[in-house]
Amino acid sequence: MSKVKHSAFKYDFLGSDPRDIQRSVSNHLVYTVGKDPYTATEHDWMMAFSHVVRDRLIERWMETQRNYYRHDAKRVYYLSMEFLIGRSLINSLLNMDIHDACTEALHKLGIELERLRGLEHDAALGNGGLGRLAACFLDSMASLNIPGYGYGIRFQYGMFRQKIENGCQIELPENWLAHDNPWEFPRPEVSYRVRFGGRVMEYQDSTGRRHFDWIEGDVVLAQAYDTPIPGFQNDTVNNLRLWSAKAYEDFDLDRFNLGEYTEAVVGKTLSENISKVLYPNDSSTMNKLLRLKQQYFFVCASLKDILRRFFTDHDSLSDLPDKVAIQLNDTHPAIAIPEMMRLLMDKHHLEWQPAWEITTRVFSYTNHTLLPEALETWPVDIFEQMLPRHLQLIMEINRRFLLMLGHLHPGDIDILRRLSIIDESNGRRIRMAHLAIIGSHKVNGVSALHSELLRESTFRDFNGFYPGKIINITNGITPRRWLYQSNRGLSQLISEAIGSTWVRDLSQIGQLEPLAADPHFQERFYAVKQTNKQRLAKLIHYYLESKVDPETLFDVQVKRIHEYKRQLLNLLRAIALYNRLVDDSSTACIPRTILFGGKAAPGYTMAKMIIRLINDVADVIDNDPAVSDRLKIIFIPNYDVTTASDIIPAADLSQQISTAGMEASGTGNMKLALNGALTMGTLDGANVEMHERIGAENIFIFGNTTEENRKLNQQGYQPRRYYESDPVLRRVIDMIANGFFSPEEPARYRSITDSLLNSDHFKVMADFGSYLAISDQADQVYRDTAEWTRRAILNTARMGYFSSDRTIHEYAEKIWHVNPIR
Repeated sequence: MSKVKHSAFKYDFLGSDPRDIQRSVSNHLVYTVGKDPYTATEHDWMMAFSHVVRDRLIERWMETQRNYYRHDAKRVYYLSMEFLIGRSLINSLLNMDIHDACTEALHKLGIELERLRGLEHDAALGNGGLGRLAACFLDSMASLNIPGYGYGIRFQYGMFRQKIENGCQIELPENWLAHDNPWEFPRPEVSYRVRFGGRVMEYQDSTGRRHFDWIEGDVVLAQAYDTPIPGFQNDTVNNLRLWSAKAYEDFDLDRFNLGEYTEAVVGKTLSENISKVLYPNDSSTMNKLLRLKQQYFFVCASLKDILRRFFTDHDSLSDLPDKVAIQLNDTHPAIAIPEMMRLLMDKHHLEWQPAWEITTRVFSYTNHTLLPEALETWPVDIFEQMLPRHLQLIMEINRRFLLMLGHLHPGDIDILRRLSIIDESNGRRIRMAHLAIIGSHKVNGVSALHSELLRESTFRDFNGFYPGKIINITNGITPRRWLYQSNRGLSQLISEAIGSTWVRDLSQIGQLEPLAADPHFQERFYAVKQTNKQRLAKLIHYYLESKVDPETLFDVQVKRIHEYKRQLLNLLRAIALYNRLVDDSSTACIPRTILFGGKAAPGYTMAKMIIRLINDVADVIDNDPAVSDRLKIIFIPNYDVTTASDIIPAADLSQQISTAGMEASGTGNMKLALNGALTMGTLDGANVEMHERIGAENIFIFGNTTEENRKLNQQGYQPRRYYESDPVLRRVIDMIANGFFSPEEPARYRSITDSLLNSDHFKVMADFGSYLAISDQADQVYRDTAEWTRRAILNTARMGYFSSDRTIHEYAEKIWHVNPIR
C-alpha cells in the first residue's frame, strides 16, 4: 500500500485534467493533511483540495516574479490598511480555468465542490468599500499583467464578527485563522525591525553635514506572509504581502523561572497586539496609539521591503521613481512619505532635495472622503512620543512648503493657516491628507463629482497651488468576482448570448442592449433573478430562521452603517409604508422585503442605535399579521464578501441614498447594477456617472443635489419645518420618539429623533418626501414585469465603464506610468 501511494505521489504532475487533479487531492489528503479517506472530515478534504489548487498557483506565481525581474519591470506597490479579498478557492479555480475539471475530480472522490466552498472562511482583512476596492484592484492588476503588489497587515481577528442580540450589535473576534489559512505562505526569513518611541540623536560629520539617528525605544518585528493573487486565465499571479507583528524578544526566561509567568510574555503580547484587530475602538487614548502604531508598522516594513527588492538589481536611488510607484490608499499609509525621507536621508545619506524629489515622484495618493471629520489628523504630542524623527521631518516638509506658499501669497497668513500640515487651531494636529497631497506627484478622487468637489471645495487652495495635480479616476469593480463568480446563472446566460469575452473586457457587455426588448431573453433573465432570490430566501431561513417570500420585491441596502449613508432614511420610508398598510389593509401595494446589512464601528454610538432601531421596527412589522405577508424587514448580520455574493445577485432594487456631496464614489452601487438591480439613489458619488451611462429612465433619482444642500446650509437649514409640514413624516417621527417600536423603553430612540428635528446634518428630513415619491414610482414600474426586466437588462448592459480593469488602466497610464509584462 505504501509503495502504491509513493508511486502516485511521485508521478503527481500538476496537470489540469480531472484525473491529475483527483490524484493530487488524494496525495495531499495523505501527505499534507495526514488523513486517509476513511477518517477524513470535510474540513480535511477542503484543506487537501486547497493545497492542490495552491500548487498550481505556485508555478505561475514563481514564473511571474521571475518574468518581472527578467524585464526589469517597473512595479506598483499598493499600500492599504484593508484588503477585503473574501474567499480564494472558487476565485482561483475560475481564474486558472480549472473549475469544471476540479468539480468532476472531486465528484469522483465522492466530494461536492459546493460543500467545500462553504467551509472556507472569508479573509477578515477589511470592513467596507476601501478594502473591497483594494481587492478589486489587485485582481485587475494581475488580469492586466501589471506588476503589482499589495502591502497591508495580517489582522488575526479582523475588525469583528457582528452578532445581533436583542436587536443590538455585539462585536466578537473574527477568528478567521483558527483552522489555518492554506492560501498564505509564512516568510519568517523576511522580517524587519520597526521602532517606536526613543529619541533622535543629532551629530555632524567631518564635512559639517548634520546627521540624525533614531535610537532606543521599543522594537517590534514585522514578519511577511504572502498570498498569491491570480489574474484571469493569463498565468500571471501577483503577490499580496501582509505583515504580522512579532516580539523582538518574546520570552523572558529569568522572569519565568521566578514564577512571574504573565510578566515573562508581556513583551510578546504588547508587540503582537499591533496586528490583532483592524480599527480598534479609538475612544481610548491607548487604542488611538495602537492605530497609529498599526499604520507606521506596515508602512515601515513595506518600504524597507520595496527598497530591498529595488537594490536587488539597481545601485542608484535616482532610478527609484523609474522602477517604483507607490499608491497610498487613503491617508492611513500617508506616514510613508516621511518614512521614505528618513530612509533616504538617515540610512542612505541623501541630501534633502534629491531625497524629496525621489519621494514625490514615487508616491501618489487616493482620497476617499469629503467629510471633514473623516480626514485623518493626529495630535503632535502623540507623534513626538511615538515617532519623534518623523515629527522632525514633517515639520521640515511643512516649513519648506509654507516658504514656497508664502512667496506666492505674500502677507496672506490665512492661506498659510489653511494649507499648513499642522492645524494650529485645534490643539496642534497633523493633517495627514495635507501631508499626502504635498508629498505626492498625483492625487486622485474616485468619481467625477468627488474629484470636482476636491478641486473646488475640500482642497481648493491646494488645487490652485498645484494645478493639474488633483485628477479623477472613477472607481470600478472586477467583473470576475462580482458577476462571473457571484452570479453563475446570469454569467452563463450572458456568455450564451454574446460570448465570454466580457469577463476579460466588460465593455463587451454592451452587446446585450438589443436583447433588452427580446421577450425570450427577458424571460430567461427574469428566471435567473428568481432562482437567485429563492436561494437567498433559503439561506435567510437557514441562518436567521426567518421566512422570506422570493416573490416579493427584494429592496436592498447593504453597506457600512453610517449616518451619511442614510439607512435611517430607508427605515423612515419603511415605517411610512407600514402605516399605509395598517390604515388600509386593502391598499394596493407591492409586497416588499427590505434587506439591510452592514457593520457599525464599535465606537459609533449613533450607528449602533440605528441598527437596533432597524431590528425593533422589523420585530413590530413581523409580529403584525395584518402586514407581515406584504412587508418585511431583515437585518443580515456580519456582512462580508461572501454574504454580499449571496445578496447582490438576488436584489431587485438597490438603495444608494447617501446625502448628496458626501459619498466619494461607492462600489456597491456598481455591483448591484451589474447584476440587474435598478438603482434608487441621490446624485452622489458614482451614481452621477451611472445616471449618465445607464440613462435617466433606468434609474430612480431623488433628493437634493450637492448644490441644493449647500444652499440649504447657507440659508440656515431647519429640519423641523419638514416635520411640521408633512403629516406622513411627522407620524413616523412621533412613533419612533414616543416608543411605538420600543414600548418597554419609550425614550430609547429620542436621541435619534432629537437629532433629526434639531440638526439633521445629513438632510434626512429634507429628502424624505421625494424619497417616498420615487419609491412609489418604482413600485409602479415593478408591477410591469416585462418593463422592469427590460430596464434591469439595460442596467447590466450599460455597466461596462465601471470595470476596475478600466480604472487600473487609467492609473497605469495617468499616474504610475507602468506597462504590462506578458
